[in-house]
Amino acid sequence: MDRFDSMSILLSVVEAGSLSAAGRKLRMPLTTVSRKISDLEAHLKTRLLNRTSRQLTLTDAGLAYVAACKRILEDLGEAERAAMGEYSAPKGNLVVTAPVVFGRLHVLPVISEFLKSFPEIDIRLVLADRLVNILDDHIDLAIRIGRLPDSSLVAIRIGEIRRVICASPSYWAARGLPASPDELRTHDCIAFQGLTAPEAWRFGNGNAEMLVPLHSRLVVNTAEAAIDAAIGGVGVTRVLSYQIADAVRAGRLATALEAFEPAPWPISLVHAGQGLLPLKLRAFLDFAAPRLKERVTQAAL
Repeated sequence: MDRFDSMSILLSVVEAGSLSAAGRKLRMPLTTVSRKISDLEAHLKTRLLNRTSRQLTLTDAGLAYVAACKRILEDLGEAERAAMGEYSAPKGNLVVTAPVVFGRLHVLPVISEFLKSFPEIDIRLVLADRLVNILDDHIDLAIRIGRLPDSSLVAIRIGEIRRVICASPSYWAARGLPASPDELRTHDCIAFQGLTAPEAWRFGNGNAEMLVPLHSRLVVNTAEAAIDAAIGGVGVTRVLSYQIADAVRAGRLATALEAFEPAPWPISLVHAGQGLLPLKLRAFLDFAAPRLKERVTQAAL
């Protein structure tokens, strides 16, 4: 059994989501794909995939083995390119994930620049406000906003952002600018689920922290909707500072209660970082980190 070949087929199956889809991608008969996976499981004396008529999932052993296969095959590819004198030309596919608004405003422009400079690297950008698992979802690099839990992952800090209170200037003129968070009880609020709860908002940091009950006239599930509603004069919302930087500069939104904001959240580039980094990932980190750091600095309120 060619283990490298079997590892590659296993990764293709996981990425494609089924044996038949992997077979089509590899231009390989379904029976051959199935036999290769079965032979690999027999060699390892463990099941890697749970197969049903509707879906294919990895077992616990399969999750760990697929992550190891990916690292091994990437290292092998790097070694082969170095031996063939291609070490100075990064190539391959990268999967990057980022929060939706931050990804659209800042990550996508940097990726567009990167692709022009590195024609042999292709990128799949996954924009999601949920926490995408780097290992389970085969992510090469994640942009994370917020405090990171202790883990074996490597994080590169590129800046920080604030959680800010804002409304349109016309709303503040009509209802009055609050002097303390407690005054928000009398205001119309717009809650963005995922960042703020519709029943109460938390202010301050550490011992001075306070939870303020409020009335959410509108509850939305995207930051863009909350911002648009605030610009339209519906009420007060809480979002991340970079999300409204342009609107504040244009005079469409104005912030309040800056002295009561929680501690800023860090923005980090996170990757698995185990062993030698693939050249394609090192090239992207070297290119993107300083540019994203500059964009975050420029977007600060």
